[in-house]
Amino acid sequence: MDLKKTISLAVLSVFVVMISMNIGIFWDNVLFVSKMGNPLFYNGIFRWNSIPLESDPGHPPFLATYMAIGWRLFGRSLSTSHWMMFPFIFGLLWQVCSFICYFIKEKSFQFWAFILVIADPTFLSQLVQVNPELIQLFFFFMALNATLQKKVSLKIIGLAFLGIVTYRGMMLCAGIFLIDVLMHIFIREENLKSFFTKQIITTYLIAAIPAVLYLTWRITAKGWISSHPLETWGNAWLFSSVGDFLRNLIRNILVLGQRFIDFGRLIPILFILITLYLKRREIEWVKIKPVLLIIFFSTIVICIISLIIRSPMGHRYFIPSFLSLGLLSFLLINEYKYKRIIYLGLLISLLSGNFIVYSDSYSQGWDASLAHMPYWKLRRNAIEYMDNRHLPVSETASFFPNCTSIDNVDLNGDMRSFISFSGTENYVFYSNVYNLNDDEL
Repeated sequence: MDLKKTISLAVLSVFVVMISMNIGIFWDNVLFVSKMGNPLFYNGIFRWNSIPLESDPGHPPFLATYMAIGWRLFGRSLSTSHWMMFPFIFGLLWQVCSFICYFIKEKSFQFWAFILVIADPTFLSQLVQVNPELIQLFFFFMALNATLQKKVSLKIIGLAFLGIVTYRGMMLCAGIFLIDVLMHIFIREENLKSFFTKQIITTYLIAAIPAVLYLTWRITAKGWISSHPLETWGNAWLFSSVGDFLRNLIRNILVLGQRFIDFGRLIPILFILITLYLKRREIEWVKIKPVLLIIFFSTIVICIISLIIRSPMGHRYFIPSFLSLGLLSFLLINEYKYKRIIYLGLLISLLSGNFIVYSDSYSQGWDASLAHMPYWKLRRNAIEYMDNRHLPVSETASFFPNCTSIDNVDLNGDMRSFISFSGTENYVFYSNVYNLNDDEL
């Protein structure tokens, strides 16, 4: 990558951090950043046993440890946390750019493809939050690019770190392996046996060491991996009957489909499906086959697990597929005469996804688009309003993800905490980003 691109990506990364400075710790990240990071900051950076059971989801405390280091060096604050994400924002944009350049050689097209790919609302939302997703995506695309370019050392580094960010990172490692195998069979047209060379086996075995070590420590020190003893987040594997399992499976299939078409992605997906059918004889399948493999198999393990368990399914789980869909849609524009009009339509569709806000009675992935941006100023204004009128925060009910201390969201030392809504409190702190059910509304 040339110097001009490097500088441009660095400037873009700084811009992302600057516009994110007032965005608090949001959604599940209250757990991954604050509730897991605070014990490490106060008790010892690598004292993972100090994380309380009620705040321990079982995932590797990668982000919490990284944040604790940053807080020790630069001070515990929201601004420090956002700047700590800068290397991963820059690294991720770099890797996404490299991913695009692998498939698009014409430099004049690479910029426009990059804009379309990163315009995905769920991707943009992750860029402005302090979250493990950014780190995970960085290592995923590092490993994927290394696989495509046959760079063994980078592949090992990418997979090794990807496997210790979260459990989903481990599933993405499996996705990389499947892509590697399928590329060997269907793109390079080699047999399966020839794939398992000494180098390939060694590469994956070395890359698996950090994840294996963590899981071994986890079982030894904690005695459990993903089934939380307190069932704080419910029991994802508990079903009362076969019928109950099948109902959950059907529901999850519908939810998975909705996750892919949500926030403006419906138009690009329809464009891809229609083009693959109408232009099936003109398309250079050799060019798009690898992208199709990446779309389907990068998150295939996450899809399967998400379908068979009883657990919320986040849009962010499937970002590798979303970005690959964006790249494929750009590649297919070449099949038409009015390329600029089609490109503009696809770009507008994705960007407009950030303005989609469903009715209060419909659950929305508020961490999966930029629609949450106005919430942060409104939230601070509401807390200031309460302070000016001496309304007690400790007697005010609220909801996930705000039903916690102010410090866990703003990292400002304000330990006052909202309480869980029961319907009997005099005051309720409410926003539509809290996704209340009908009874609570």
